[in-house]
Amino acid sequence: MTILFVLLMFVVVISVRYFIEPKFHPELEIEVVAKPQPPRLKREFGFEIPQDYCFHLGHTWVTNESANDARVGVDRFVANLMGKIDHVEVSGTDRWVRQGQKLITLGSGGTSVDLLSPVEGVVVAVNDDVLRDPTLVTNDPYENGWIAIVKSPDLKINQRNLIQGPMVAPWMQNNLARLNAMLSPTPALAQDGGGPVSGLLPQLTPELRQKVVKEFFLS
Repeated sequence: MTILFVLLMFVVVISVRYFIEPKFHPELEIEVVAKPQPPRLKREFGFEIPQDYCFHLGHTWVTNESANDARVGVDRFVANLMGKIDHVEVSGTDRWVRQGQKLITLGSGGTSVDLLSPVEGVVVAVNDDVLRDPTLVTNDPYENGWIAIVKSPDLKINQRNLIQGPMVAPWMQNNLARLNAMLSPTPALAQDGGGPVSGLLPQLTPELRQKVVKEFFLS
């Protein structure tokens, strides 16, 4: 009788917990990343500059999603130099990355380059659209071509180390001037003067390519 009573109580407890306790639904745990807002572009020194974006010296950018969340991508300088991007890799989610540490790898044909994180934090989301269609990085680097979301507890502090506001356009102009001088007499600039020749990097000799990557991407 005692054993029967214990078994009965066990069944009652399991039944109550089944109907009362919340169920776990894995599909509800998937984080939905909002579509980025179209950037406000301002033309300065011949460049389309996205406003309120901060830029790392290695040509990645960051813009605030919230107090601690940052959307990250690569700038037009990178997109033009690489040309047709056919492969994108991102350091795994739930991984802590330091400011200035490798975060993104872009491939174009047989050329592969590493790019650095503009902020410190944990990668919490990756743009699946870019992984499926890497040409988004080339065609739309500041909006739909974003790469990852990084949860950065010290975002404001990190941004102090980045180029922003009225300094962005002169910095980009300086980069183009340095690139032109480095590659002379090879034409480095597009005819409209607004950026490097599209797909220039894969066309360079391995030695010159390595020099350009180290100088401008810091990797």
